[in-house]
Formats: sequence, structure tokens, C-alpha cells
Amino acid sequence: MYTGGQGIWDDRNDIAAVLALDPSVVTTELVSNGGAFGGKEDMSNQAHAALAAWLTGRPVRITLSREESLLMHPKRHPIRMTYEVGCDADGKLTAVRARMFGDSGPYASVGMKVLERSAGHATGPYLVPAVDVESVAVRTNNPVCGAFRGFGANQAQFAMEGVMDRLAEALGISGFEIRQRNVVVPGGVWGPGQIMDDGCLGAQACLDAVREPYEAARAAGKPVGIGLGLKNSGLGNGFKEIAKAVVRFCADGTLEVRHCWTEMGQGVHTVVLQVAVEELGIDPEAVRVIVDSTRELGAGQTTGSRGTLMGAGSVADACRAALADGCQLEVDYEGEYRVDWTNSLSEGLENPVIHSTFGYAAQVVILDPDTGIVERVIAAHDVGRAVNPLLCEGQIEGSVHMGLGYALSEGFPADANGRPLNTTLRSLAIIRPKDMPDVDVILVESPQPGAPYGIKGVGEIGLVPTAGAVAAALREYEGVWHNELPMRNPSNRERADAWV
Repeated sequence: MYTGGQGIWDDRNDIAAVLALDPSVVTTELVSNGGAFGGKEDMSNQAHAALAAWLTGRPVRITLSREESLLMHPKRHPIRMTYEVGCDADGKLTAVRARMFGDSGPYASVGMKVLERSAGHATGPYLVPAVDVESVAVRTNNPVCGAFRGFGANQAQFAMEGVMDRLAEALGISGFEIRQRNVVVPGGVWGPGQIMDDGCLGAQACLDAVREPYEAARAAGKPVGIGLGLKNSGLGNGFKEIAKAVVRFCADGTLEVRHCWTEMGQGVHTVVLQVAVEELGIDPEAVRVIVDSTRELGAGQTTGSRGTLMGAGSVADACRAALADGCQLEVDYEGEYRVDWTNSLSEGLENPVIHSTFGYAAQVVILDPDTGIVERVIAAHDVGRAVNPLLCEGQIEGSVHMGLGYALSEGFPADANGRPLNTTLRSLAIIRPKDMPDVDVILVESPQPGAPYGIKGVGEIGLVPTAGAVAAALREYEGVWHNELPMRNPSNRERADAWV
């Protein structure tokens, strides 16, 4: 089975279950594909193709039409949120109370985990002494929802950033200043009770990186908004995550590097190649990167901004095992990177370690004062260590594009029978390249203690602060607070009566 899914070992096991076969007789091989952004975590047409091939005894290829794809693949969860937040006269946060209901559609998918992530990220990258959050995933007859870049952190922090700007206005201080007064610091207690380590220094570093352009825009009289966000890397919440990799020196002079992550345009193949070159000092032209199920390396889905973090860690470990043994020919040297020290909230700990690693980002959105169109975005992102700066910049530019669409125009509404109203790419109102503003990317490197090379994930954090920054800029331009997405295309919002 040649598959573009986000977890070829999961695809193998699911196909075997559908066909009532032992997984050992099913081999899945990754076909590197375009962006999945969570949408290929759920199986779509893999089982159909496997069943048809099994019954006919012939090779089968199944391709979805655009309309079929829009119907089948999961969408981002609409979440209705009610926030009550307080601060003192100095702008220091005192309490957050949040209630969230997420529309997961008719199937479970990862709805419970998305709402769990929303709850965990409900306070944003801020220190709040009193936190009361409830988050519920609900099954409905609306389109199925599942994993989507940000995984619930986007929705929660759109609300929290909006609250921060409302408090700042009430106090007569800037959006930058209220964030500066409340940003997480090492030793501080974050939302669910986690004590933050030195990795969180990246939040302040990102704020510092955008201060000058933010203040310059304000001084020039332009409508400007700022957003600050965090996003975990890895699954966390008590999951035992073990990523494995194999390096093998072949008799023909090449090096096979086998890892367990899906290449979907983010460049994880390039990253693991770089690690092998770094650790072994070999010619990159001699390296072949392979992802298939012939080795038991699976670490679940490529999700949670963990591909670079855990891929680099496992390949580096395999390379070091090879070096310790003299790099013998035709020997599989296996390495792993393990995260097995996080806690689930259900454990009832006062200070659980919910996630091992976080990425941070500050974004500034500047509008044209005459038209209200976004003219520039400054995006400062803490990636811990930019293993490949060009890939990092590409991730951030792409995520800003996605974040602006999420904030301003995109949506996936359904009628009263749960049928999607959008059946074409055009109707989704994705921002066209020619309509994108200038995006200035600032890479911040504040290393994560204990992580391979100090790496933090960058895949999802890129659009976590975007919608909040857009809303703040629109507030200055229009004088109106926005609390529903998309902000400038009401026809693409979910039906209000879907929540009754």
C-alpha cells in the first residue's frame, strides 16, 4: 500500500483490521505528499483501495475528487467559548474562567483530544493565579471535525488574546504592555499547573523582537494589533512517545536513514538527512531517506509539531550507535527519542508536566489606515534551534497565510441537514497569493533544555497568534470588537442555530 497518510503504521494496522489479515502481510510505504495539516490523520481512501486490490487481485489506485475530499476529510472544530477574565489595577491577571463547547461532527475522530488541548492552552502564554476551565466535545450532525493545524490552541488563544486586548483598553495601556506584564517566566505556574522551565524564555524573546515595529506602527498612526501564543510540541498529557530510527551503511557506499515521520512538505526528510550528515560527517548525496513499515519504528501520527524534535533525536541516537560500533556494513543501527515523563490531568497532580516542549510566537498585524487591508505581518517565532532556517521561514510564512484566511475569510458552514455549503476551493475563500501582505519572519532561537540540539516545534504555532492580532488591528480601524471567525466574511461562518 502506497499511502500519503500521516501514520503509515496506523494505516497498515487499520487496513489489516478491515481485511481481517495479520499486519505482518501488509506493507505500507509513504508517498511524500503536500500539506496535510492534520487532515490525513484520519484514514480516508486507503481501506477502499486495499479492499479493491484484495478482491480483484490487481493493482488499484483510488483518487478522490475535490468534492469527495471536502466531504470526507475532517475540518477544524468550531468551538463556542465564554471567557471571564480579571486583572488588577496594574494589569496583572488575577483569574480566568472559561467554558468551551466543540462541535466534533458525527464521529469521534480526535475531538476529545482537541478540546483537551483547547483547555490546556486556554490561558495562553500567561501567568494566571486562578484558573477554572471546562471543555467539552459534542457529537452533532454537522461536518466531521478532526485534527487541524493548531489542534484547539488556535481557538482558545483567539479568545484569550481578545480578552487581553479588552483589558488593556480598559486600563489605558497598549496591547504590548499588558502582554509584557503577564508573560510566562521560568518557575512560573502555567494554566493547568505546569511549572515552566527555561524554554519559556522564548515568549519574552519573541515579544522583544516585535516591540520596535509595533511601536513604530502606532507612532505612524496605523491600525495595529499584536498577538502572543504558545503551542506544545509532542502529544504530552501522559502519553508515552517513543520515536525510532534506523541507519544502515550499505555495501554500495550509500547510507539508508529510516525514520517514522510523514514527509508532507514540511521538510522532515531534509532535517533527518541534515542530522545524519552532522553526526556522521558524510556526503549528503550518499544518504537515502526511507519511510516504510518494513521496520517497526512507528510512533503514531506525524502530529503535534513533533516531527523535527523527535525525528532529529531518534536519528542522532541511531548515528551515535553506529559510531560506537565502527559503522559496520549492512547492519541496522537503531536509535530512539523518548518522551515518557509527561502527566495527564486525570492524575490529579498539583503541578503536572502537561507537555515536554513549547514553541512561542509573537505576531504584529498592520493595516492600511485608508482601506483597512492587512499590509504587513511581522512574525517572530521561537524555534529553539533553526535546524534548517529556510524550512522554518517557509513554515511560518505558510502558517501566516493560513492564519489570515482563518481570521478573515475562510470557513466551512453546513445547512440544517449537515451538508456542507462549500464544495469548491473558490467557495472556501482561501486568500490568493496575490492578495497576501508582506510577511517579515524573525527566527528566535531560545533553546529548549534537554531537547535534541535545543529544538522546539514550529509546525503549528505559526497561526496560533494570528487571528488575535488581526482582531486587535480591526478594533483600531473599525472601533468594533470581533468575537467570531471569519471576521470579514459572515457567509462562511457556522450557522448560529447549529449551537441551539
